[in-house]
Parts: sequence; structure tokens; C-alpha cells
Amino acid sequence: MFTKGSKIYSMITGVCPKCHQESMYVSKNPYKLGDVLKMHEQCSHCHTKYKIEPSFFYGAMYVSYAVGIAFAVAAFIISYLFIGTDLVTSFIAIVFTLIVFTPIIMRLSRNIWINMFMSFDKSLLNKTKN
Repeated sequence: MFTKGSKIYSMITGVCPKCHQESMYVSKNPYKLGDVLKMHEQCSHCHTKYKIEPSFFYGAMYVSYAVGIAFAVAAFIISYLFIGTDLVTSFIAIVFTLIVFTPIIMRLSRNIWINMFMSFDKSLLNKTKN
């Protein structure tokens, strides 16, 4: 399920959705805030262009909303139900979680968005780099 060839692998790791051979991002560290959204123009392995059309990743904002809600709900459940904090502390935990995980949420949203439009190509897995 989390191996090369699955959409989930590409979404979680941020690798090329076509060949799964290299990262789409210039910096693999999402907490290098100046480079959090800097992407390569294309994959150097299979030459897939990441920006299918101008402003392609604006759609990732909608995905970002859903991913942010998922993180917020997880923070609430962990703090309120498992740890047993009061409601105010739980909402503080939600805000803290969203601030800390914003770079990850941004990248994860882009990864999900691009994987909605591209699929893994098995023929590219063993192709040598040109």
C-alpha cells in the first residue's frame, strides 16, 4: 500500500507522480520556509512537467482546507479525548498544531492535487536516467 507504484506513496513522500524516482521539491525539508513550495519544473528522470497549466496548484488550496480540518480534528481528539484537557486547552492545541504543521499541510495538499491528475507509469520504473 505504501510502496512505489501507489498514489499514497507519491502523496506522502512528494516524489514524481509518474515515475516515483525523485522529489518534486527543490528542498526535501518542508521546514525550510523559504523553499517550502519551490518545485522543480520537471522530473529529471522521466521529464514530466509538474505544472500542467498556469496556476495549476491553485486547486491545492481546496485540498489544503480539507487536510487542515483533518489535522485539527486529530489534534482535538488527541487533546480532548485521549489526554483529557478542557475545551479551551484543546482549541489552543488545534491552533498550535495548525501552525506547526502548516508547511507539511501545504506540501501534502500539492501532492494530493497533482496525484489526482497523474498516475504512476510502471514502464518508467526501470528506465535509466537520460
